[in-house]
Amino acid sequence: MIFANKSLDKISKKDVRLFLEHLSEKEMAGNTMNTYHMAIRFLFEEVLDKRIWIDIKYSKVPEKLPVVLTKDEAKRLFDAIKNEKHMLMVQLMYSAGLRISEMISLRVEDLELDKSYGYVRSGKGNKDRLFIVAETLKPKIKKLIGQENLQQENFLFNSNRDKKYDMRSLQQIIKKAAKKIKLQKVISCHTLRHSFATHLIENGCSLNDVQSLLGHKSPETSMIYVHMASPKMINVKSPFDSL
Repeated sequence: MIFANKSLDKISKKDVRLFLEHLSEKEMAGNTMNTYHMAIRFLFEEVLDKRIWIDIKYSKVPEKLPVVLTKDEAKRLFDAIKNEKHMLMVQLMYSAGLRISEMISLRVEDLELDKSYGYVRSGKGNKDRLFIVAETLKPKIKKLIGQENLQQENFLFNSNRDKKYDMRSLQQIIKKAAKKIKLQKVISCHTLRHSFATHLIENGCSLNDVQSLLGHKSPETSMIYVHMASPKMINVKSPFDSL
C-alpha cells in the first residue's frame, strides 16, 4: 500500500484509519469516502480474509423513498386487469414480494402449494429463499397449471415453447392498468414489491420477517419500509397527545 509504505500483509487497522482521515482532510464528499471505506473492507475481508471494522461514518447520498401503493390502489390495479393470467402474475408479484426476474423464472417444481410457500432459486446474490403463497391465489395457480398442462420442470408463466415471459410485456401490463384507473403515481413492477413490504409492516409483521421474505442481507435495507408505513396502521401516536 503506497500511502503506508507497507505490503498488504503488514497493513494494520491504524494504517487504514490514517488513510481515511487523510482523505477526509482533503474534503472529499461523504459518498466518495464511503466508497473508499467499503472498498478497503472488501479487500481485507473477502480477498485477504481478515476481519476489519472501523467505526467511521460519513454522510450518505440522501435516499429517495420508493413509490408505494395503498391497499385500495393495489386492489383497484388488480381489478383493472381483465386477462386472468396477467392478473395472476401481477397478484403473485405483490402477494409474495417477488422481483419481476424472480417471478418469471418460477417453475412449477418451485412451488409447495399445499404448504402455502415456494422457493426463489438463485435469486439476488445467487441465494435461494422462501416466499409465501397467498391462500386466495392457490386455486388460481392450480387452475393455470391444469389448463396449460404444465409439467414440474416448466416455467409457471411462459410464452410459447416454455420460454420465460417477457419482462417488458409485464411492465406494460402494469402501466396500462395504472392508466386505466387514473393512478397519479408513476409505478413499475418493483412498486408491487415495495408495497408488499410496506403493507406487511402496517399489518404488524416484524422487521426480521420482512427482511427474510424480501431476501435482504441486512435489516437496514428493510428499514425503509418502516418509514413508508402509515403511522395510523402501525399504531404510532404523537407524543403531543399525551401531554
